[in-house]
Amino acid sequence: MKLTSNIAAALLGLAFVTFGLNFFLNFIPMPPDNSPADAPHKLFMAALYPTGYLTFVKVLEILGGVLVALPKTRNFGLLVLGPIVINILAFQIFLTKGAGLTQPPVIAVAVLSAFVLFTERKAFANLLKA
Repeated sequence: MKLTSNIAAALLGLAFVTFGLNFFLNFIPMPPDNSPADAPHKLFMAALYPTGYLTFVKVLEILGGVLVALPKTRNFGLLVLGPIVINILAFQIFLTKGAGLTQPPVIAVAVLSAFVLFTERKAFANLLKA
């Protein structure tokens, strides 16, 4: 189980580092979005880009990806990436009306995050004790 957890965490870290760096370096071409200009997801992203908020999130993705890939800092990485994963899922559910939930990267990130969190559940159980 430990080997599986390490592989899952490495893949999760790789995904976040890759997509975080892609924001800055543009090495993965993005397909054109043919949806109307007033689509909710376009309006949302139009608010995030110029404010610098998305840049901050992408830096956290890179940091969290590196932390989750390293076994000693995995729990800190999960704490950084947890809200980002929840926001990815919320974006897909609410702003794209669930259309993006079937995209392979979204499924992979959600499943890998849940699995790594499950394998590290003992470390997080102490947070729930009053």
